[in-house]
Amino acid sequence: MKGEEGDVAQSGYTAIIVAAGRGERAGGSTPKQLRVLAGKPVLAWSAERFARDAACRQLIIVTAPELADSVTSCLQTLSVEAMLVNGGATRGASVRAGLDAATEDRVLIHDAARPLLSATLIDRLLAGLEHADGAAPALPVADALVSLSDTVTPVDRTPLRRVQTPQAFHTQVLRRAFGQSGWDAFPDEVSLARTHGLDVVLVEGEERNFKLTWPDDFARAEALINRTGPMAMTITGQGYDVHRLAPGDGLMLCGIRIDCPLRLVGHSDADAGLHALTDAVLGAAGAGDIGQHFPPSDPQWAGASSDRFLLHALKLADEAGVTPLHADITLICERPKIGPNRDAMRARIAELLGLELQRVNIKATTTEGLGFTGRGEGLAAQAVFTGRLEPRDG
Repeated sequence: MKGEEGDVAQSGYTAIIVAAGRGERAGGSTPKQLRVLAGKPVLAWSAERFARDAACRQLIIVTAPELADSVTSCLQTLSVEAMLVNGGATRGASVRAGLDAATEDRVLIHDAARPLLSATLIDRLLAGLEHADGAAPALPVADALVSLSDTVTPVDRTPLRRVQTPQAFHTQVLRRAFGQSGWDAFPDEVSLARTHGLDVVLVEGEERNFKLTWPDDFARAEALINRTGPMAMTITGQGYDVHRLAPGDGLMLCGIRIDCPLRLVGHSDADAGLHALTDAVLGAAGAGDIGQHFPPSDPQWAGASSDRFLLHALKLADEAGVTPLHADITLICERPKIGPNRDAMRARIAELLGLELQRVNIKATTTEGLGFTGRGEGLAAQAVFTGRLEPRDG
């Protein structure tokens, strides 16, 4: 998974996404986790959310064997590989299969049909695990309830909560609960855990994190993703970076390695393209600049891969309610040649941002022999990042 970031707890977690069902109530011939939602499969939305979180050290997708090829195909935009595990005939069997493959001390179990998971909710769940065996997001019941078991009898909704996923646990504790008899009769991990006396805390859930169950739910989710009007706006950030060139055996630029007789001089890997883009994302998030988060005076960033900086900025942007829409990068240099590497650069940045390829543009220019770039002494990069700023529930 991703490298550690400075503000991430040293202990990571395994994310298990349950995606073995058919979702027949949602309609259509395609399983709902593979249906396209706002340009990408439903499953990819939550998988990419976990993949961008530096604390997520392992991503497991539990799926039906006959869906494995389709799941692999829909996850090709991820910047990390996910482990595919064959699911069972029930949700409990699928979760247990994923749990058996988990390697981290903490585990977050999530339904593939909840695509609008936020980084903020993940953080709340991990905080809940600091003092409990498990944690789950929950929301109050707003509508009036009645029971039809005998006559139409009103039900007091005050003590009731709607429990969502992800549901978070200490891995070994949950494994012990699954080791008890009758585990497959429980609808979710919270009910299983509480039956076996585990302490599970409820944290604040999010209305956006609803489950796609009925046909109309897809239109609702698409409207939330593409929300426009007075409650949402497009926002931009811009970034600029410069690094010296020196003799070497290759350099990193826009997330890829270019083999050439040059290197970029810097405290990290000196990827000027990703540094400029990181500053642009931080600008859109109103979160300062790259030097504040990763100061060159800090030895832990010596030689660090710059994709870590970008992923950190994207997490801050997500917390600020900014969703990536587009990135445009201009590289200013006489050398190395950008043209032969442009497609690979675009693909890597699209991967990191979770965008379609056509939403990433890379341009190259020279200064006609003028200045430090014209003399081949260094390389400069400019970046513009565009995102959608919208309020976040919860």
